[in-house]
Amino acid sequence: MSGQGQFQLMSQRRFAPLFWTQFLGAANDNLFKFSFTLLATYHAVEWGGVDPATAGFVVGAIFIAPFLIFSATSGQLADKIERSSLMRFVKNLEIAVMLVAATGFIARDARLLYLVVFLMGLHSTLFGPVKYAYLPQHLRDDELTGGNGLVEMGTFVAILAGTMAGGLLVESGEGGTLLVAVACVSVAILGRIAAAFIPRSPAPEPGLRVNWNPVSETWRNLHIAARDRTVFHSLMGISWLWFFGSIFLTSFTPFARLVLGGDESVVTLLLAVFSIGIGSGSLACERLSARKVEIGLVPFGSIGMTLFAVDLWLATRGMAGGGSRGAAAFVGDSSSWRVMADLFLLAFFSGIFSVPLYALIQSRAEASHRARIIAANNILNALFMIVAALMAKALLDAGITFPQLFLVVGLMNAAVAAYVYMLVPEFLMRFICWLLVHTLYRLDKSGLENIPENGPAVLVCNHVSFVDPLVVLAASPRPIRFVMDHRIFRTPIISFVFRTGKAIPIASAKEDEKLLNEAYEKVADALAHGELVAIFPEGRITDTGELYPFRAGIRRIVERTPVPVIPLALKGLWGSFFSRRYGPAMSKPFTRGLFSRIALEAGPAVPPARATPESLQAAVQAMRGDWK
Repeated sequence: MSGQGQFQLMSQRRFAPLFWTQFLGAANDNLFKFSFTLLATYHAVEWGGVDPATAGFVVGAIFIAPFLIFSATSGQLADKIERSSLMRFVKNLEIAVMLVAATGFIARDARLLYLVVFLMGLHSTLFGPVKYAYLPQHLRDDELTGGNGLVEMGTFVAILAGTMAGGLLVESGEGGTLLVAVACVSVAILGRIAAAFIPRSPAPEPGLRVNWNPVSETWRNLHIAARDRTVFHSLMGISWLWFFGSIFLTSFTPFARLVLGGDESVVTLLLAVFSIGIGSGSLACERLSARKVEIGLVPFGSIGMTLFAVDLWLATRGMAGGGSRGAAAFVGDSSSWRVMADLFLLAFFSGIFSVPLYALIQSRAEASHRARIIAANNILNALFMIVAALMAKALLDAGITFPQLFLVVGLMNAAVAAYVYMLVPEFLMRFICWLLVHTLYRLDKSGLENIPENGPAVLVCNHVSFVDPLVVLAASPRPIRFVMDHRIFRTPIISFVFRTGKAIPIASAKEDEKLLNEAYEKVADALAHGELVAIFPEGRITDTGELYPFRAGIRRIVERTPVPVIPLALKGLWGSFFSRRYGPAMSKPFTRGLFSRIALEAGPAVPPARATPESLQAAVQAMRGDWK
């Protein structure tokens, strides 16, 4: 993408109509749900008689029930039916459902409105898989994170817009419910107009026979997703986020009323702060990830989620509620600023947590089953949200306060995150790499387009420090298998990264001939499976800052498996804490400040027949120049 980044997509038909269709659908969901939730909470006697403290949880549980029942079917339909026509059908359904909702609002029939909550859940169930399967069909790999960020941002801005509109219309006077009815139908019609411009998107399996059994189909799709452990645990991570987020979103109305002493306008303000936060975090992902699918952001997001959930408990534990102050009075109270800051930052880090997971699933899931895997994800999301609602209700019934509920969820988030990162250390490994080049260093990158988007290749790089592999990994658009000296492979602490990244330890024939031969076998196998393999042909970290002669191992590799060779040049790491400029590495305090400038440059691919140690060293030397 150009300098405009992800926002360039908003001018393109392959993305913009889907964005606005999703935006208007999410806005309508929340316009309707929030209007009804406010009526059921603040005017419970007239609108269903449900306990005001749990009305939001009841509405939420009914809304997500269709995800459990119909997601498996909706995923199959999204893989079987041409996707733009399927989205237009879903928007037609929304118009019909909103006409029923209008009848319920005008007739003040709460039972009819609870039915509409279920039907709008069905609408979202049908739209979710086709929406997320559409994105990788029309976006490049380097656009996936930015595109998902825009969708997530748009969704939460739509939540904010729908919520604010619902609150304003409900409180506008006697005719408020009529205005809500008109608005719901009007937004549904606008969504159908937007869907008319979505480009044709062929289904990957038009001959698919639909399995109408949701249990067996869900199990089969989860089994397909589990072929890639990272994809499967990404599904679990997203589901956990919905567990985490649903508790906060459904708690805002009673939290504002019982703890903060606020009226409906305070609820709207809290939702606005939360929505802006998650939208900002979602948009930040493109810049933080350097326009690639960067799962190293996931641990970063989970840390922020826990910290600010716990601080929200600290900020509100002494509040007694009472009264019914408006948003202006709430903002005028200095103690409220910490509450709003915690909500904003909690949501901001939730956006950073979620976008890379969605992008990873879209990029790694099997294309022929992508919509069905996303549908299985929706079922998991629904299960987690139902458990969240039941848990929250049980804890509140047991006497804990809303601030204490937020503390429990924050601590649970820390425990779940630690467990997931132990199961799939790739997340933590990528986080360490990402953190390295965003704290200790400021990494300039050039020529990375020379690294092929897919297929095998060998990368050769000069060896300056112990963190060279981490810097290259952080910059690379693809995973890399590193071949490295067995002693460096076993370096304390960072050996975790090397093992997680499936690095290949190697030794000289004199030291361990068996290990040497095993290393070459693993390299050949990795290349045969289309992976990137990186080596440091000098065979050691430099003691002088200059390149040592490249060894003949690269010739042996490409003679056995003829693949392109990409020369890389690291610059600026000589003299760092991890280099040997001042004696043994990592033996003296940091001699350079944070954000020291370093660089990685990739040269054009060298055909295997011309990939000699001498020519590759010359290429690396020329790119490195005098900057060590």
